[in-house]
Amino acid sequence: MIDLIQKKFASYGAANQMEEEHAIKEILQDIALYGLWRADFFEVAGFQGGTSLRILYRMTRFSEDLDFILKVPDPEFAWPVYLQGMLDCFEEFGLKSEVLNKSRMDQRVKKALIKDNSICNQLNLSFFRDNPRQTQKIKLEIDVDPPAGSGFEYSYLDFPLDFEVCHQDLSSNFSLKIHALLCRQYLKGRDWYDFSWYIKQSVQVNLPHLHAALFQWGPWANQKIDLNIKWLKHELTRKAARIDWQTAATDVQRFLRPSEQHSLSLWSEKFFVHKIEKLNSEQGRK
Repeated sequence: MIDLIQKKFASYGAANQMEEEHAIKEILQDIALYGLWRADFFEVAGFQGGTSLRILYRMTRFSEDLDFILKVPDPEFAWPVYLQGMLDCFEEFGLKSEVLNKSRMDQRVKKALIKDNSICNQLNLSFFRDNPRQTQKIKLEIDVDPPAGSGFEYSYLDFPLDFEVCHQDLSSNFSLKIHALLCRQYLKGRDWYDFSWYIKQSVQVNLPHLHAALFQWGPWANQKIDLNIKWLKHELTRKAARIDWQTAATDVQRFLRPSEQHSLSLWSEKFFVHKIEKLNSEQGRK
């Protein structure tokens, strides 16, 4: 099994230590997803967030965490049976990983953590030799009370072996990204990078799903909103006017290849207002 990992690692052609570390973490993410599938996790949950865009749609930004939502709300959801399935899978691939349940029953977003310091010893590293036993960490989070209205799709992946993943459709995933842009209480430049990616792909917004999310949590919680594209563009434009774009660009820089980093010099209020004006949805066309 380790031959599969070594072949996959070589396919990245990492050009520096950062790219090498990203490749290692993404391989661990892939094996974790495979282990979750074998444990029937995707019968109850969908993959979402930035890492899903990279793995399923080849978005170039690296993403650290694995994010999921339940298909049907269930506050009693518990990680252990699925974490054991992941752990068994890691062992089959010769990895001595540790999987920790970091969630509490009263949390809406339940967390877990993968820790591994064995994979680097299995690989022919070029840049990571000084500390080959450095611990790799991957966070897992699942929303057990997700907003209504999400759409789901299924995709096939072939590493480490063939398997199927349930994931949010792009329109629904985009809606939750917009919710994060409007409601997150701290600046995360990666959110704005992802927003720009969605706009470039001409992804439309799932307005009912976004409306449910806004009603559930954030400044508009429990408020009646006449949500439409005009309202959404207005609020995003107001948000863009308050952003420190240099700080936002710095946040995302380390997740991009050097060839992409120069475009961060464009990041400004003017640049993102231009992106916001391209926003559309099925409902917005009516």
